[in-house]
Amino acid sequence: MMHVSVEIRRGTDRYVTRERGHFTRHSFSFGGHYDPDNVRFGRLVCHDDHLLAGGAGFEDHPHQDVEIVSWVLTGALHHRDSSGHEHVVRPGEVQVLSAGSGVTHAETAGPGGATRFVQAWLTPEETGTPPAYSVTAAQLTPGALSEVLRLGDARFRVARLETGDVLTLPDEPLQHVFVATGALLRSSLAEPLSDGDAFRITERPGLAVTAAVPTELLVWTFGT
Repeated sequence: MMHVSVEIRRGTDRYVTRERGHFTRHSFSFGGHYDPDNVRFGRLVCHDDHLLAGGAGFEDHPHQDVEIVSWVLTGALHHRDSSGHEHVVRPGEVQVLSAGSGVTHAETAGPGGATRFVQAWLTPEETGTPPAYSVTAAQLTPGALSEVLRLGDARFRVARLETGDVLTLPDEPLQHVFVATGALLRSSLAEPLSDGDAFRITERPGLAVTAAVPTELLVWTFGT
């Protein structure tokens, strides 16, 4: 039987990578930041909060057998990959790169200014598949949790809340709830949560949170 819990992960406690032109906060073990007790949550193995200076970013690098999902908060993210895809991803669009049998890609901020985006990596349900790419405009309902992507048992939802809005979280057994912008009021779950903080919820369906200020929540859920 799965242990019932609500774990709070503060943004100030996350692993940090600083390099010229970019600043990243990692939610899970990544590269030289190794923690054997924090390598994944369900299929989620990476949840990075990136801030890139204008024109800066990540030059060509390879991936294999991972689902890479990007959500832009501010600015514009320029994508290019070895399968011939080129796209500028903007707030309100979800980008999915299924690396499959292998792909090389580059990601840079537009020249107009800084870009902040959150990128999640998920283990695929099937390995060795042909690489695939998509960008989809999200249909968000104000004050509600809107589904923007489903990858098998993994569902990605976004909520844009106004001050005082109360949101009931989903029923799936595993939930990763990330405060991308804004803040949540103190509740029975925790002291107030702010930009960069997260809940990891196990077998606690239907919990409710309240926005202290205008807030954007990014929610990943997993069926098992």
